[in-house]
Amino acid sequence: MNNQTPTLFIEINNLNYIFAAGKKNEQNEFKIVYECIAPLEGIENNIIKDFDFVLGVIKKNIYLIEQKINFTFLDTVLILNNFNCSFVNLSGFKKLNGSQILKENITYILNSLKSNVNETEKKKKIIHIFNSKYNLDKRSLDNLPIGLFGDFYNHELSFCLINNNDFKNIKNILNKCNLKIKKILLKSFAEGSLISNQNENITTFYKIKISDKSSQIFYFENDSLKFEQNFNFGSDLLLADISKITSIDINTIKKIIDKIELTKDLSDDELIEKELFENKNYVQIKKKLIRNIIEARIQELSEIILTKNINLQSYNKKEKVIFTEITNELHFKYFKEIFKSFLSKNGVFEIRFVERISTENLMNNVNHIVQYGWKKEAIPVTFAKKSLIAKFFDLIFG
Repeated sequence: MNNQTPTLFIEINNLNYIFAAGKKNEQNEFKIVYECIAPLEGIENNIIKDFDFVLGVIKKNIYLIEQKINFTFLDTVLILNNFNCSFVNLSGFKKLNGSQILKENITYILNSLKSNVNETEKKKKIIHIFNSKYNLDKRSLDNLPIGLFGDFYNHELSFCLINNNDFKNIKNILNKCNLKIKKILLKSFAEGSLISNQNENITTFYKIKISDKSSQIFYFENDSLKFEQNFNFGSDLLLADISKITSIDINTIKKIIDKIELTKDLSDDELIEKELFENKNYVQIKKKLIRNIIEARIQELSEIILTKNINLQSYNKKEKVIFTEITNELHFKYFKEIFKSFLSKNGVFEIRFVERISTENLMNNVNHIVQYGWKKEAIPVTFAKKSLIAKFFDLIFG
């Protein structure tokens, strides 16, 4: 019999609040035992605008889950994808002069860089710290080089931060729900780590998500989250463009795109069939025009998100895989090759289309990270001050 207590997960994304309770079954498989979703209200432009409303939504749904599974939660794992995040990449070093790298050397670098970030980013809170690069005598290493000898050691850390006010508001809301925060994860990190686990030997990549009204790109390097950016446009922009140029309403545009094939070899004179307009006035529109509009807009979106994004210029120097998720598959089943053409940057990037990650798969990965940690996540060490008597015994007994 499985007596494991369930874990509460709360995800706040661009569209919804997702509440899920999960635990391992008798076969040691993680399963969601209950899930509920509420529309995102009370949060606008990545800021909590109505504290009491957000509190009400969260309290109501937690109570619902607790009643359904007959369990009272004391803490929760929080997955965030709706607050302004920032990223800082810093390097520390140690001159070795032929000596051995000790654990204390690396701990000192980590704590020093963390203190530097806390000092310079006083209005922000660190959510994640990653060991993104290790270099010994200009040689890149895959693992911490504790015990190795060398002359010069360089260690790069990647910091993910959110605004202090956002964190305090979330923490206060959960406190009023009698919940402590067990762990906070950025959703991009949770997704990136899952992609890494599922794709052997791929530790550096982009993921692009294009939904109806928003888009996102994040960058993983050496299994470390180094950057993410959100955009307030999505695939609906393509439909709006077609509607504006052709003077056809968007609902009819959706039906037309669902029914016709917009392949590369369209003839110049091929028109949209009259019956697709149903009871509305028929407009003679060439299919190729529809495709040309979509191609032009996809090219522009690809440039804004990736190929001409100034924030990514330093990361675009080498070939990389781009995992691409288009949530509105219904209206874009013929356009994957268009996205692939523009996003690949003439073959520089390898495009792999992926499905949306299910809540259960995501929470399973999150649960594993919470329990066992992530291979590249760094944890600073706090040194407690020793009393005089403790120092005395250390001196005698070493």
